[in-house]
Amino acid sequence: MFTLTSENINVESLKKTITNPQSGAFVSFEGWVRNHNNEKNVIELHYEAHEKLACQLGTQIMLSAQQKYSINQAICCHRIGALKVGEMAIWIGVSADHRQAAFLACEYILNETKANVPIWKNEHYTDGNSGWVEANI
Repeated sequence: MFTLTSENINVESLKKTITNPQSGAFVSFEGWVRNHNNEKNVIELHYEAHEKLACQLGTQIMLSAQQKYSINQAICCHRIGALKVGEMAIWIGVSADHRQAAFLACEYILNETKANVPIWKNEHYTDGNSGWVEANI
């Protein structure tokens, strides 16, 4: 499942949806807004997305991860809108029978999402300027 939200990401709720007795492993990733990038001081980010296309491509990534790594379930939730330093921008959770599949699938989902899902990041700096940032894998 791939979702976009303008609200704070509810990790406990998402984690509960993929917890199951079939899985012996769970891996998650949290991406937070940091206070710097490319030697500039960041005060906030604004994420924009082509929501329909982002969800379609995100869902394809999730299905691909499930087939490629034999995982049981996976969720990726990405924030859109304005985020302050320290807020969570993305959360990925993967459950699988074994840890290696969960780790690999989690990294795959993150990298594919950053590279292929139409979500754009506009950083706002302490000097009053802002700038669009390309995805860094």
